[in-house]
Amino acid sequence: MTSPDQLVQIVDRALADSVARSGPWLACRPGCSQCCHGVFAISALDAHRLREGLHSLSLTDPIHAEAVRSRALASVARLAPTFPGDLTTGALASTPEAIEAFDTFADDEPCPALDPATQTCDLYAARPILCRTFGPPLVTPDDGLAVCELCFDGASPEEIDRCQLDPAIIDAEQRAEALFAAQRAAPTSDEPFRTIIPFALASTHA
Repeated sequence: MTSPDQLVQIVDRALADSVARSGPWLACRPGCSQCCHGVFAISALDAHRLREGLHSLSLTDPIHAEAVRSRALASVARLAPTFPGDLTTGALASTPEAIEAFDTFADDEPCPALDPATQTCDLYAARPILCRTFGPPLVTPDDGLAVCELCFDGASPEEIDRCQLDPAIIDAEQRAEALFAAQRAAPTSDEPFRTIIPFALASTHA
């Protein structure tokens, strides 16, 4: 099994390798925050890592930590009326109607971890796996390649393919999530717990 700590190491190594191969094709730089707007589903493990990161920030920089927490609470308040899930737990619903609603849900909502002044992430070291892998080409469930629209502008399909992230990270993430659920005596299923960053950071549970 892959532990949560091993998962981060595996993903970061794969990212570093892809970044080295991508070179100037990558537009990702501090201050580029397009991918920090709009919500996306994260796992229970991602949510736990974010809350631990926020706790660590509260010990070293309580003012910034409180700002992140306040932004998360404000985001939850804005999103609550149309949130396609459980407002108590923050869990996204898995019904066809909820999945369809989530496709266009809160597309412009800024991530509460995003510092509005610097446009950088206040919880960068604790960011979710999708945040770590966004930018370079990554294999999608339908065997396509997903890539940030700001990156690889003008690159050929062959150049994009040569820079893709190691798809083994997908299996590693699934193993780490299963181990995390087992360690916390949480049930595993074909439809595991998924939430969004504002709810994860607004939660008081670790």
